[in-house]
Amino acid sequence: MLQLQHITKTFNAGKATAVVAVDDVSVQLEAGSYTVIIGANGSGKSTLLNLIAGNTYADKGRILLRGREIHRLPDYQRSAWIARVFQNPLMGTAASLSILDNFRMAALRQSPKWMRIGVDAAFSDAVRDRIATLGMGLEHKLLQPMGTLSGGQRQALTLLMTVMAGLDVLLLDEPTAALDPRSAREVMEIADRIICENGLMALLVTHNVHEALRYGTRLIQMEGGKIKRNYDRQAKSALNHAEVVSWFDYY
Repeated sequence: MLQLQHITKTFNAGKATAVVAVDDVSVQLEAGSYTVIIGANGSGKSTLLNLIAGNTYADKGRILLRGREIHRLPDYQRSAWIARVFQNPLMGTAASLSILDNFRMAALRQSPKWMRIGVDAAFSDAVRDRIATLGMGLEHKLLQPMGTLSGGQRQALTLLMTVMAGLDVLLLDEPTAALDPRSAREVMEIADRIICENGLMALLVTHNVHEALRYGTRLIQMEGGKIKRNYDRQAKSALNHAEVVSWFDYY
């Protein structure tokens, strides 16, 4: 369970340019839940993910994961339980390293025996088998530099790497924003499968109304740093595209 209790974050506090990015947000997310967060630019969506991941700290409030306070922990400590996929495919992988070495780095996140990981055939075979599930033929290119792959391929591999060492929470920060429509569909279907197969708690931030309606078991709309709408599975399933579009002036 992930609990956000009265979380507030203000940038440039005390100045004329002050912006309350997240304003007294409280929400509870159950293990295995898949929540989609939608909202206009500047509504606080990505800031909320930053606060959960530890990329920035809340001014007020608490964040608890499985009952443990994590809001004071730096991002590198939270990475043992929380992984994030960014909208830019370049951010989730090391371009100059091979596919196999990228997976080795991902596996180091929780292993105390880091010197052994990835140096034997068993690890290579495990990575190859996992990549084969993507259906992209990349299992035959383990030694190919990551930087030579397409954005969609890199995002798909990033998703697989997030579960190499196990985690509790997967944060998806507009993971298809930089992809063409076909690649975007492939990446979202892969993400959905990985989330379901591993029983992950997931949060997806998106501007895409189709993605917001198709994926997830819960839909939250943010506006002005607050949660404006909060739909559970049943209420979400009753929504239609036109209704969600009507929430936003920018569409």
